[in-house]
Amino acid sequence: MAEVASCCCGQLTVACEGEPVRRSICHCLECQRRTGSVFGFQARYSRDAVTISGRATEYVRGSDDGGKVALSFCPNCGSTVYWKLEALPGFISVAVGAFADPQFPPPLVSVYEERKHPWVTTPKSVRHID
Repeated sequence: MAEVASCCCGQLTVACEGEPVRRSICHCLECQRRTGSVFGFQARYSRDAVTISGRATEYVRGSDDGGKVALSFCPNCGSTVYWKLEALPGFISVAVGAFADPQFPPPLVSVYEERKHPWVTTPKSVRHID
């Protein structure tokens, strides 16, 4: 059974089959701006495991490592639901919060920790990458 992520109004959905290839939190400043929070939490899936329905508007921005990120958000409610990294064309990252599932598994990786807010803690099982 597919996990389904959606925007706030439900117009844009992403159905994901199987387990994500990576679950990670990102502390980069761009993810902080994108989410309005202190980090982003994303699940990365192989492109062929994802079915996108609805209309999306795309915004392309730079990333902290110099690559491009194409953020896809709902043109009605503005929720960012998924994005594509230029460096990983065969994958789609989905905002874990868009699944609205408190049972979604925890992150396994934490990146850009040099920008992490000092009060944020992560589970001991998380691999840390600066």
